[in-house]
Amino acid sequence: MKIMLRLAPAVVALALAGPAAAKATAEEIASLGGDELTCMGAERAGTPGGVAEWSGQWFKTWPGLSSDSGWAPGPYADEEPLFTISNANQAKYADDMTPGQIALMEKYPDSFRMNVYPSHRDFRFADWVCDVVKKNAANSELIDGGLGVTGISGAHPFPFPKNGLEAIWNAIVPHRAWTERTVFDIADVYSNGDIAWGRARFMTMNPGNHPDPDQRGSFTDHINAFFYQGFLLPDREKGFIAVGYQPNNFKEDATQSWQYLPGIRRVRKAPEVGFDYPVPPSGLRTVDDDYLFNGSPERYTWKLIGKKEMYIPYHNFEFNSPELSYDQIIKPNTVNPEHLRYEKHRVWVIEGNLKEGVRHIYQKRRLYVDEDTWLTMWADNYDGRGELWRANLAAFFYSQQSGTFHRGASIYHDLTSGNYEATYLTNESDHWWELNIPLKPAMFSPEAAARGGQ
Repeated sequence: MKIMLRLAPAVVALALAGPAAAKATAEEIASLGGDELTCMGAERAGTPGGVAEWSGQWFKTWPGLSSDSGWAPGPYADEEPLFTISNANQAKYADDMTPGQIALMEKYPDSFRMNVYPSHRDFRFADWVCDVVKKNAANSELIDGGLGVTGISGAHPFPFPKNGLEAIWNAIVPHRAWTERTVFDIADVYSNGDIAWGRARFMTMNPGNHPDPDQRGSFTDHINAFFYQGFLLPDREKGFIAVGYQPNNFKEDATQSWQYLPGIRRVRKAPEVGFDYPVPPSGLRTVDDDYLFNGSPERYTWKLIGKKEMYIPYHNFEFNSPELSYDQIIKPNTVNPEHLRYEKHRVWVIEGNLKEGVRHIYQKRRLYVDEDTWLTMWADNYDGRGELWRANLAAFFYSQQSGTFHRGASIYHDLTSGNYEATYLTNESDHWWELNIPLKPAMFSPEAAARGGQ
């Protein structure tokens, strides 16, 4: 795959060399929010290839919106695809596709295709997010050998990433919702057509994304995010509850979890749950596959390959719609492509290669990270032989409730087995996403797991 680098030669050298890098220059900082760059550090201009010019005209609203929370069809619901990429014509578009997209088309020529719609860049974040980005540009640094960063939480620390570690930290701590709460469904779809269903009660809280600046902290605070997940289905997992937190700095701490085990009616400290720990109920994805990558970057050597125009999932209001049933979405081989929306956007391409002497089921991972949000939209993961193994995507949509792009359904394809998992499905849930509602740390404690298991 050809990569069009949009980095100065000196920056490319730093990107390939290692974690040490200088802070942003005064000229770079002054350019944020100017004529050429958005306040997030993205390029404002569109491209002849189809990337839209950034407008940022809407915050927590859009024309025709009638509710300040819950699902809405979005402002582009009446658009038709510009064209469809299938296995029959993918060679024409391959330079702007990921290896995983190409492999899925080749493996499932009758099932996987990409409906490409007009590109839009009309949503923006709160003004305080822009302020945080500018301050971080001047002050943020990698610390503890790249296991932590400094700076104000609530937005990415490095709007001008100069190496792979800075770039992956942007993807680990982008601006997103402060809290989320839902009951979601899981469909594990096997190559023989069988579907195993799961359901979980789910909450997270990211203190650093608190809308109130008096409640917001820094990346040197201990806790990055809290989580709660209690299984309702399948029956073998019913009553199992996991709570815990992820730290900001991985030098002295790691992701911690406590589990309520219904068989013994007790809460126990879990063993290590980071990295490639398999996620119940099927293990078709790893813990650090969440958000397509999360957690400690320590097991990989990270390389910033550059910025490239690509077709990625974007503005997927429809795919997360309560008006769609699971019968309409969940199909053999992959989800129904008629309900997924792709657009042309610029992405940062970040590659992680497994370090010698450590283990992970993925030898290499390549992330495709949206330049406007620093959210990972697609990920290709490779096995120990260096063969493409898993191709994963997240169907983000913009939330008027939180004023952020929110992860909706996430799809994890296993190209070897032919199985896939669709998770964070809320289409038929009686408790759709609630975002930025007040939650408390006590709701994520071992005591909370014990109470939930009663």
